Amino acid sequence: MAKEWLGRHRRSAEAGKAAPVDEGAASPPETLDESPDDEAPADPHDEADEAPLVAPDEAPADDGADDTGAGTRAEEVPDSLVVRLGTAARRAPARLGTAVLVRLPGWWGALRPRLARLIVSVVSGLLLCASFPSVNWWWAAVVAAALLGWVLTHPATTAFGGVGYGFLFGLSFYVPLLPWISSLVGAVPWLLLAAMCAVFPGLFGLFAVVVRGLPGWPIWFAVVWTAQEWLKSIVPFGGFPWGAVAYGQADGPLLPLVQLGGTPVLSLAVMLLGFSATAIGREIVKWWRSGGHSGAEASEHAADEVADKDVTSADTPPPAVVLPGICICLVLFAAAVVWPQVRHAGAGSGGEPTVTVAAVQGNVPRLGLDFNAQRRAVLDYHVDETLRLAADVRAGAAPQPQFVVWPENASDIDPLLNPDAAQQIAEAAHAIGAPILLGTVLELPSRPQDPTEYTTNTVIVWNPVTGPADRHDKEIVQPFGEYLPMPWLFEHLSGYAGRAGHMVPRPSSGVVQIAGVPVGVSTCWEVIFDRSPRKAVLNGAQLLAVPANNATFDKRMSEQQLAFAKVRAVEHDRYVVVAGTTGVSAIIAPDGGELVRTEFFTPGYLDIQVRLKTELTPATRWGPIMQWVLVAAAGAVILAGIRHNRWFPRPIRLRSKPSDEPEEPGAPAGGSPPDQGADDIPPDNGGDYTALHRGGRPPRYLGRHRGAT
Repeated sequence: MAKEWLGRHRRSAEAGKAAPVDEGAASPPETLDESPDDEAPADPHDEADEAPLVAPDEAPADDGADDTGAGTRAEEVPDSLVVRLGTAARRAPARLGTAVLVRLPGWWGALRPRLARLIVSVVSGLLLCASFPSVNWWWAAVVAAALLGWVLTHPATTAFGGVGYGFLFGLSFYVPLLPWISSLVGAVPWLLLAAMCAVFPGLFGLFAVVVRGLPGWPIWFAVVWTAQEWLKSIVPFGGFPWGAVAYGQADGPLLPLVQLGGTPVLSLAVMLLGFSATAIGREIVKWWRSGGHSGAEASEHAADEVADKDVTSADTPPPAVVLPGICICLVLFAAAVVWPQVRHAGAGSGGEPTVTVAAVQGNVPRLGLDFNAQRRAVLDYHVDETLRLAADVRAGAAPQPQFVVWPENASDIDPLLNPDAAQQIAEAAHAIGAPILLGTVLELPSRPQDPTEYTTNTVIVWNPVTGPADRHDKEIVQPFGEYLPMPWLFEHLSGYAGRAGHMVPRPSSGVVQIAGVPVGVSTCWEVIFDRSPRKAVLNGAQLLAVPANNATFDKRMSEQQLAFAKVRAVEHDRYVVVAGTTGVSAIIAPDGGELVRTEFFTPGYLDIQVRLKTELTPATRWGPIMQWVLVAAAGAVILAGIRHNRWFPRPIRLRSKPSDEPEEPGAPAGGSPPDQGADDIPPDNGGDYTALHRGGRPPRYLGRHRGAT
């Protein structure tokens, strides 16, 4: 017994060396397990290093040879270890390749039933991206929703699978939507931002699987989608609403719906169309496979044959295509009803006052993050373009504007602290004979023991005679661009973190008075947030201005931002003036149409007459209420779905002991035991359950340990 234990101990210490055995000899009672290494061709060095494993009691009794052998083994051990490590390193790639080949059939078997859903998820994300500029296939968003709905309502799609398919859909949507980020800061920030945005469609996929068993699932899918868009607009770091489905409808016939409840209602309508189409398609396939009858009708015909009785049409439930068909008709009908009003707003009416407004696009020396290294050149460019506009006005080639709009950061030099910059701006205002609404950067007083220079992103009114007047300070500053959140972390993660500014948000009414006109201002980044233009209109803005600085990005990004301005024009029934440093600048009518526009990265100006609007749309009045109603409805539907799926834990209530029950388990005379086998009955929720005992009174602890499935 001692020999056997010692032999086992030595074999574990020898790291798997096998003792040579004669081929014809019988195996000993205890042998070593064969390892996969034994199947490979033997290495000559391995054979030389192998020695029989012998228990200490069976070792030779030659004491003199003991010392010499010990010394020899001590010298040979390092060489043998190096040889064996080299052999293992040479064999590792072959073993890895063999392991991969062995597992390939299993991987393919797991992937094959999911392959169609994976491909459809990617295609649907690409189609949703195609609805945005510069492709502008507005209908692609409806098809994308229909395909995504098919994936998430597939019987084999689980809740965990819904997260995966939704995340894959989000990646295939946001990666091609945001490539303009990679051209400036590299691929890593671009992909990280796309992955962060894709988390929200992943959450939608999870909750869509939760609610798909409820009646009317296309409606609940659309409601949950709008809820995830709302969540994405507030977290993290203040939110990133870029990519909301509504912004891809700027050139589509469904755009008028944004007047009814803002971008959430427009997104809801688009997704509802797609999900309803999926429901109708699934019902048609089900009807076709059942031989011409829907599932409900087939079951009723079978019942008629068995029971031999008539079923009246009043007892027949409506086909499953009725509700999704009604949803599609309601969306289209609502868009048709609102469209004439929107179209009339774009044409204007005789009773609305008019004003001539100009937008100047001065351009920059070069695109990229270092454009503001030429801050004085950017200011000079906008002054020169304004002087050219003034010359055309004097020559009669352009109408005299009542005021002029310059872009964001048209003067990155604080004109309140730098007299030379103030003189340049005053010269341009005198030349054109009108006040200028210009974007600039104002320095804030220094903070004690803080060398950082903090600034505000400000749009200021500069009158030709009196100089600076009313101003709007940017309330929603851009993370990682205008300020760096959590600098203690991100400064160590990216070399571009140090390029972020130190801008401070400041409260503002969103409205400035210029030439007697209340103008609402949403500076660049602010236009994608619902609350910024709505606040300005509610505070009396009769015209909206969007000063923007796209010099750090490309034309596609500028086109996408212009689409946001089109949506705002229809949402709040206001003309919108978009002035960009590099473009695309445009003046947009309340029906979303472009009246005039400039080219990208080209100096120019726009000078046109627009109408001042005072009426408030339902979206302006009740947009936030609609948003919260949809979010609350999504929360309620998710809870209902969890209850419908019986995922809530259900405590098991044990029956109380009857007063006449005997102390010992057993059947009373003349009857069967009162609760015989009651604990063997599975619970109501259909989950897995195994009986823990047979007969008799169950132990008292079973009620605590028997959980819900």
